Amino acid sequence: MSTARRRLVSRLVGGEGDSSPLPSRLLRWIVLGSGIGVIAGLSSAALLTALEWATETRVGNSWIVWFLPVAGLAMGCLYHYTGGRSAEGNNLIIDEIHEPDAGVPRRMAPLIFVSTFVTQLFGGSAGREGTGIQLSVSLSDAVARLLPLTRDQRRILMIAGISAGFGALFGVPLAGAVFGIEIQRIGRIKYEAVVPSLTGALVGDLVVRGLGVTHMPIPELAAINLSISVILKLAAAGIIFGLVSAIFVSSTRLVKAFGARTASWPPARPLIGGTLVLAMMIAFGTREYLGLSLPLAESALGGNDTSASVFALKLLFTVITLGFGFYGGEVTPLLVIGATLGAALAPLFGLPIALVAAVGYVAVFAGAASVPLACTIMAAELFGFEALVPAAIVCSAAYVFSSHRSIYTSGRTGGSTQSWKVRLADATRGLIRRGSPAAPSN
Repeated sequence: MSTARRRLVSRLVGGEGDSSPLPSRLLRWIVLGSGIGVIAGLSSAALLTALEWATETRVGNSWIVWFLPVAGLAMGCLYHYTGGRSAEGNNLIIDEIHEPDAGVPRRMAPLIFVSTFVTQLFGGSAGREGTGIQLSVSLSDAVARLLPLTRDQRRILMIAGISAGFGALFGVPLAGAVFGIEIQRIGRIKYEAVVPSLTGALVGDLVVRGLGVTHMPIPELAAINLSISVILKLAAAGIIFGLVSAIFVSSTRLVKAFGARTASWPPARPLIGGTLVLAMMIAFGTREYLGLSLPLAESALGGNDTSASVFALKLLFTVITLGFGFYGGEVTPLLVIGATLGAALAPLFGLPIALVAAVGYVAVFAGAASVPLACTIMAAELFGFEALVPAAIVCSAAYVFSSHRSIYTSGRTGGSTQSWKVRLADATRGLIRRGSPAAPSN
């Protein structure tokens, strides 16, 4: 084995500073990754089951939504007076990976589980991935503290916990493994986390499936003829997805800042947000945008015509819900926004609705979280191998044009990732303005 290959293998199973034999390092990470996978699988299955019950209960009892502001106030008080650092959510986890401090609070798991359940039960437009990740990492870190692990090994387990939680929650183990590695340091892979991350995500997904918990049905894409025209149209659609990602991130931050200025007492913010969500529900005369809104995504992915107002309203409801302090996550709303936006764009580009909805499903999330690799793999796992190349094109374009901001504000960059990203976006926009032949045309 060459020196370079030996060094890579060493990094994959525990770091060059670890003097233990290679087989023991490999076995250790497989065992630890499997343990994290079991924790992630059990917690994700419990979460998915609870949120399904919450959604069915809300739909079957329409009066429940009127208590959304009160529920927001209650959850705001719970976090304000008992949450401590748990309120920082996924950003706290990423910070702990880079600069370990006091560890992930044990109270994070029950708090995020209860608060997300309450958000979904009463109709807040939020997701669930933040909950799945925080459950997995919080519980895994609590167990890791009981083991004789170094600080660096605990960091690796936290990355594996992110991977396992994401993979188990969405049924995409390979994308989950990449997501945990990609999200914590944009532009640089932490090779030491590959083995436990992949193991954790695979085991977590197997546990969820083994317990009989199902995910939203996803149709496979038909064969696609990737002509030059189709590639250019997909790239152009990716630019739009990226711009919408940037709008989502910026809008959420603006609303959070507005909420902080408007209400100095934090628990009052979700009270205000819940009231605004109800006002919008009345004004637009629909409840489609409450909760996860998965039927909207199912319809778009099924190839049905979708108005451009659908993605815009889902974005608005989500920005108000999360911006004013409700707990849950951004990913599921971003998936819905992407699918419905794709369905609206497809007729404009002359492409199949199901195709653009499918790539939009992952691309808006890719741009908003700066995880194009994970989202490309996610598309292949969800929609079949035919989606791999179209998703790679669209997710790459969305990533480049989504600005330098991310829903995960603690994500670090490796090298000059953000600078080349901004330079490339500026250069491409300049070509488009000048009408260069290299610019995508439709």
